[in-house]
Amino acid sequence: MAVHTGSFQVKTRGETHIIDITGQVSEAVERSGVGEGLAAVFVTGSTAGITTIEYENGLVSDLREAFERIAPREGRYEHNQRWGDGNGYAHVRASFIGQTRCFPVRDGAPALGTWQQIILIDFDNRPRTRTVTVQIIS
Repeated sequence: MAVHTGSFQVKTRGETHIIDITGQVSEAVERSGVGEGLAAVFVTGSTAGITTIEYENGLVSDLREAFERIAPREGRYEHNQRWGDGNGYAHVRASFIGQTRCFPVRDGAPALGTWQQIILIDFDNRPRTRTVTVQIIS
């Protein structure tokens, strides 16, 4: 078994910024030289997450609205009471998504559906530079 690890950075706006990172993940898999295996995609931080969607404007908007219904920005959060940073909603949203997703690698690329893209969502209440780690196991 061989393990290849790479990373890249993504500048975000925060506030449930949804970014298609499929290209960067695919490049990391290609650089690894692995034809068949598994790629784990991880974003550092407790107010961001990794998942997949069909990355198109309508669905991006729908997803943002769904998160606002699930964990409203203006809701009451004990985290905000304790720390005063106003991003309790971001922690709750990120916990639902999680920071890691694994994808099969086939023929040297992540095995994704035709309309499936890998996305990073930054829920925090301010812009950040996020580090995404891609670890490929063959």
